[in-house]
Amino acid sequence: QVQLVESGGGLVQAGGSLRLSCAASGRVFSINTMGWYRQAPGKQRELVAVITSGLSTNYADSVKGRFTISRDNAKNTVWLQMNSLKPEDTAVYYCNVRGNDAGGYRSSWGQGTQVTVSS
Repeated sequence: QVQLVESGGGLVQAGGSLRLSCAASGRVFSINTMGWYRQAPGKQRELVAVITSGLSTNYADSVKGRFTISRDNAKNTVWLQMNSLKPEDTAVYYCNVRGNDAGGYRSSWGQGTQVTVSS
């Protein structure tokens, strides 16, 4: 079983910054990608950013230039640095890790952390 513990959410004013963190433990599969998704009320969960074990990254167009994803493979930890936050960034942010074992692909989710950006 893989456990993901998230932290770093909160309430900030527009233009402010937050840094989310997610630590994975107890993994039984080889982790390839780690990433962040978010879900706002009445909206579908969407990809924010992902990073591979080789440190390749991909971002949603809406956050490019403002958010930065990073990871430490040795620590099994992924971060999301969020700068120049906008009210439309308000959502619950979920950490996700994906990998594979002999049985196929695996995916685990964190508990979610609330990010609220006020005008």
